[in-house]
Amino acid sequence: MPYERNRLLALLLNFIPGVGHLYWGKKGRGITYPILFFGGIFFGFAVSIAAHSDDLAILTLIAAAILWLFSMFDLLIIMLRETPEERAYREHVRQMTGEGRESEKFFTILLSFVPGLGHFQLGLMQRGLSFLIAFFGLITMMFFVTGITHESVFLLFLGLLPIIWLYSMFDAVQLVHRKLAGEPLVDQTPFDDWEAGRIEGRRSKVLATMLSAFPGAGQMYLGLQKRGLQMMALFLGSFYVIDVLRLSVFLFIIPIIWFYCFFDGLQQTSRYGILPMEDRPLMETRGEYQHWLGIALILLGIYFVGMELIVPILDTHFPELHIYSRIEKYLRPTIVAVLLIGGGIKLLARPKRRNMLWSDEEI
Repeated sequence: MPYERNRLLALLLNFIPGVGHLYWGKKGRGITYPILFFGGIFFGFAVSIAAHSDDLAILTLIAAAILWLFSMFDLLIIMLRETPEERAYREHVRQMTGEGRESEKFFTILLSFVPGLGHFQLGLMQRGLSFLIAFFGLITMMFFVTGITHESVFLLFLGLLPIIWLYSMFDAVQLVHRKLAGEPLVDQTPFDDWEAGRIEGRRSKVLATMLSAFPGAGQMYLGLQKRGLQMMALFLGSFYVIDVLRLSVFLFIIPIIWFYCFFDGLQQTSRYGILPMEDRPLMETRGEYQHWLGIALILLGIYFVGMELIVPILDTHFPELHIYSRIEKYLRPTIVAVLLIGGGIKLLARPKRRNMLWSDEEI
């Protein structure tokens, strides 16, 4: 097999059944697949038009789709059969020439937006295929089960798709950087990584990535207890505070916290086993943060006791005052305004302090 042929290009060409096989040097398959595909479509539609049958047209499309999938999987299997010696020689030639390093990085990152394609670009067919099947297989299976059972609750499992997508993309980016740094890449599925880590007594990076979907859980699994606990408390505490104070205007903070915690979990997972792990909390338990956190907890406790115990009693005995409605109308908007203005003043005050410190050092 010629070593200069590109696997990704072969897959893209094979979107027209048989063209990818021709490019890969399989002339028999390259001729057979297009004849069966286009000939079958032409014959099926001709018969359906002659018989005035829509069912035959639908069956023709289904048969064509099955043949297209079979052609793609057949090409994947052929490319997976490449021997380690052939793969090593091809990579050696590319490293010796030094060509295509930046373009490979760019195309790998670009293609990784579709789970598995970035791994195909790196020559990791088994790993890429596992991500591709996991992503699109989950979509197909959930819609199929929902259609059969007529229960929309199964669509909740589609919430796993962003996790698979982010993990696949992050994994492809990490691997292309390792490849450009000269490290050898092993073509194995994420489940093989999990099994290898279990045998060697190490924590699984796959499981750590999956646990990172819940803020703080991935960090705690990797042994970063302080950092993980603070992230979990921040995420769940934000829900509680927003719900108690009815501050729906701050709901945008929740996805920001989730994405920060998730990508921090991915970063810590990528460092595990390679760089030393340090359990650095988001904020120190002592100092200025502890002072402000204590004040916030006291005020929140006073507010909670007042709204749950004192205000209902006063509202019952003095209904003409409309205490609860007045609090809803005036107090909560005031709290939102104070938080926004106070946060803005705090952010504006910090650069001035730093500039003063820098001027003192220069003097």
